[in-house]
Amino acid sequence: MPKQRLINTRRVVVKLGSNVITAKNSLNLALIESISKQISSLMDKGVEVILVSSGAMAAGLRKMGMERRPDEIPKRQAISAIGQSGVMNAYEKSFAGCGKKVAQILLTAEDLNNRKRYLNARNTLHTLINWKVVPIINENDTIMVEEIKLGDNDNLAAMITLLLDADFLFILTDIDGLYNKDPRKCSNAKLIPKVTRFKKEIEDFASDIPGTLGTGGMLSKIHAAQKVTSAGIPMIVARGNTPDVLLHLFNGEEHGTYFVPKKEKMASRKCWIAHTLAPKGNLVLDDGAVCAVRQNGKSLLPIGVISVEGDFEEGAAVSLKTTANEMIGIGLVNYRSLDINLIKGLKTFQIKGCFGGKHYDEVIHRNNLVLNECCR
Repeated sequence: MPKQRLINTRRVVVKLGSNVITAKNSLNLALIESISKQISSLMDKGVEVILVSSGAMAAGLRKMGMERRPDEIPKRQAISAIGQSGVMNAYEKSFAGCGKKVAQILLTAEDLNNRKRYLNARNTLHTLINWKVVPIINENDTIMVEEIKLGDNDNLAAMITLLLDADFLFILTDIDGLYNKDPRKCSNAKLIPKVTRFKKEIEDFASDIPGTLGTGGMLSKIHAAQKVTSAGIPMIVARGNTPDVLLHLFNGEEHGTYFVPKKEKMASRKCWIAHTLAPKGNLVLDDGAVCAVRQNGKSLLPIGVISVEGDFEEGAAVSLKTTANEMIGIGLVNYRSLDINLIKGLKTFQIKGCFGGKHYDEVIHRNNLVLNECCR
């Protein structure tokens, strides 16, 4: 495990899954108290900690005397709304016993896709951290619909890690880490202590290890690891109910699976473009443009655009594709789709003739463009 990196760590995101925080369809109060004490101990040593926590559904089911999650989305949202206060109450009591205050943050994908709201969320979280308050973050399930759904809390934890430029992401779950088989079913399953590259077999292993209570399984944790490690941030998946697991990890002990980060850190804005935004359309590029942006690090000019797919506004995120339908990157456009259709295939000096004035030379500036190779 990366002992030296942990020694130098000053800000971490800790994600607690549903399978860890619940016990027999109710909150595991002993586990919450344990994690609260561990986080408080780290904070007392100068480490800033942001907590991403599930558990609202289990708490709501208990309050309502229900044994299983409802199938209907409105009822699930109502149960989550009922349970969220119970989760926060449990954390508030546990952290208060350690002399710490907590704050609840509920987010949707809309909050992170919009740059202004994204920065507002970051500023709020920075303020809480500076005040030594523990931010406890969850997806806003009460108003969640497909269009604004983050997907699962593994994905949310990765986004928060990038949002706050954290030094480490810890995902605490109900098994010891990534195995080559589901250890709950196969006695010969072997733990994979370190992942340096995301080969297909890694995703195959993860696909065979589903979650039980949460929306994600091990595969969602792999996807979270791909996001943060591509930005130069390491991640560990470990068993959350191991006594003092966070403290042991910070002491350099080996627990779980360590996902090795890239050496170069990605700029914060490019992290946002690459891993937070949902593309609103596609631009199909000719071979010359593909070479220019992929090999030579150039901006995308109108002359290299063959066709436009989708209806989007200026500033939207779009995918860049080859004529063979290979996606090579994502970027923020300087023009709406209708205008790109007008100027595609043109040289930059010809743009003025289309609009009576030239707004931008580039369809996408290289500072607003992230290639797929940078995200792996």
